[in-house]
Amino acid sequence: MSNRNGLRIGIVGAGAIGGRICRALDSGEVPGAALAGLCEVDEAKRRSVLDGLQHPPPSSATPAELAAACDLVVEAVSPGFAPEVIEAAVTHGADVVVMSVAGLVGRDDLVELAARHGRRIYVPTGAIAGLDAVRAAAVAGLDEVTLTTTKPPAGLAGAPHVVEHGLDLAAYREPTVIFDGSAREAVAAFPKNVNVSAALSLAGLGVDRTRVRVVVDPTADTNRHEITATGAAGRLTLAVDNVPSPDNPKTSYLAALSAIALLRRLTSSLVVGS
Repeated sequence: MSNRNGLRIGIVGAGAIGGRICRALDSGEVPGAALAGLCEVDEAKRRSVLDGLQHPPPSSATPAELAAACDLVVEAVSPGFAPEVIEAAVTHGADVVVMSVAGLVGRDDLVELAARHGRRIYVPTGAIAGLDAVRAAAVAGLDEVTLTTTKPPAGLAGAPHVVEHGLDLAAYREPTVIFDGSAREAVAAFPKNVNVSAALSLAGLGVDRTRVRVVVDPTADTNRHEITATGAAGRLTLAVDNVPSPDNPKTSYLAALSAIALLRRLTSSLVVGS
């Protein structure tokens, strides 16, 4: 997958996550990898990221152009744009890391496309933990998987579910469940807030059998994700309290760090975890 100079990585998206990954690659935080290009349609965002790098890479006009010059493409834009990035990457000879995992829901054709081209689609753990344990438990069989996501009002502002139901997030005075449904429903209702539900679904029971609850909490200063899973291997319970990204309150800081950890895993001689 990589050439003699290391793994050539291209980034699509220069927002909170894409920008952080660019800086990590530029500063050498991922040994054996190099930032080979950036694709971002927003000129201000692109310049903001590139101007802060020691070794700015070339800019690409399209994901396809970027993929043609890279071994691996990292999608860090939005669920609606993710399928286009995935298709461009795998058809131009690159593997792809998908941050907007909701974009994979209902798109088995993209997985089949990657298989036909001999490429891989990677999904980072993101803002949660325990996907390796859920994936392992799924081997023996899972009966139930539930994700409860709790965020401060600012972290849920503008979500389709909030807008469509006319929810006044500032009016809540205590933790309140504002959504309870399947992961498939959750990614449509909160496409930029609960990407973790899509990742959890892929590791376990799928989007229709994974239950998701979204809680707005005016007292919260972190993004909290709680997972419970039961099955033949036992019961798994875990919780993560994430600090919001300094650049985007809707995104957990851990999401970008998870992507960087995955890139390190891909270039490391020692792989820890299943």
